[in-house]
Amino acid sequence: MKILVINCGSSSLKYQLIDMENESVLCKGLCERIGINGSKITHKANGQAWTEETPFPTHTEAFAKLVDMMTTGEGAVVADKSEIGAIGHRVVQGAEFFTESCLVDDSVIDKIEEIAPLAPVHNMAHVQGLRSAKAVFGAHVPNVVVFDTTFHQTMPPKAYIYGVNYEMYEKYSIRRYGAHGTSHRYVSKAAAEYLQKDPSELKMVTCHLGNGSSITAVDGGKSIDTSMGLTPLAGVLMGTRCGDIDPSVVTYMEQKLGIHGQEMADYLNKTSGLLGISGISSDKRDVEEAAAAGHERAKLAEDMLNYQIKKYIGSYTAAMGGLDCLVFTGGIGENDHNLRAGVCENMEFFGIKLDLEKNKQRGADIIDLTAEGGKVKILLVCTNEELMIARDTLALVQD
Repeated sequence: MKILVINCGSSSLKYQLIDMENESVLCKGLCERIGINGSKITHKANGQAWTEETPFPTHTEAFAKLVDMMTTGEGAVVADKSEIGAIGHRVVQGAEFFTESCLVDDSVIDKIEEIAPLAPVHNMAHVQGLRSAKAVFGAHVPNVVVFDTTFHQTMPPKAYIYGVNYEMYEKYSIRRYGAHGTSHRYVSKAAAEYLQKDPSELKMVTCHLGNGSSITAVDGGKSIDTSMGLTPLAGVLMGTRCGDIDPSVVTYMEQKLGIHGQEMADYLNKTSGLLGISGISSDKRDVEEAAAAGHERAKLAEDMLNYQIKKYIGSYTAAMGGLDCLVFTGGIGENDHNLRAGVCENMEFFGIKLDLEKNKQRGADIIDLTAEGGKVKILLVCTNEELMIARDTLALVQD
């Protein structure tokens, strides 16, 4: 079966077509600036890439265009859209209503829309994508939704309830939900397979590090705690997000800056993090280059990030009563050997001992970075959320 994997943003649509016979990617691409002037599609297939400017008033036109790119011209990989057996969609927020991936019907779309206030930008885009997919492919093609939050539904209440009045949870569903669950699920399973262990035997900390970052304690194959919270703003320092701060910092800054509500949310989400601390860039590569050249605030941003990741690893090791495996994934986690070295430095008392030469290796889906004598396995695992979505989709369609 060929499965189309979709990740819709408010003005974008990423896609991959995966042949589940051998789990190979037949094509992939990105529709950008949907609903904005200058919209375009970039389509990659058959070892080549094509970019074409074309108007996308809505996600429906973007879907129609990607079908055209997949079925005609040099980028064609299927003769007709009827060869696509199912569509799998990434959805950021499932709240407590969705504890696992599921087939889509109108009630599912309505519920995703209902809980959109918990992820207003993301969930409404997913709703648009689901309705557009139905319009372009027809009701006979099954759609499946895979939620970023479902992997974290195994967290116990002591981990997800906030220390505010309990009625905030009862009335408004305010709690820790986490994010990147599909990635954490994929890499924790891949790590267990690599180690030839049943997931139930392992205590892991998985570090998904990129422009947005989250860290998860995975005990016995289940998430028991994670760094992101009600929204993706919590946790460690990120590209433009502040991560964990004292809540009173927000009210104090509101007084000083004279901004409130969405303006303050934008300040915390879009002008903070690596960008706000370094004053240079939200891109870790730029910050690292500046730090190496002696830029003090860039060096501070690096030190803060490494320190915060280290603290989460330590706290989750304590929460699980031990640690068997530490996993690095995501754009920064997979590619930044200096960050991995900084995080693992002086962690030998936990059994974490990094081989600095192995740490510089690249090119494999999984690399063992553990130094001789290390008691905790340190693995670089390339994440593949699209494949995880495709696998869930296949399992539900065939069930």
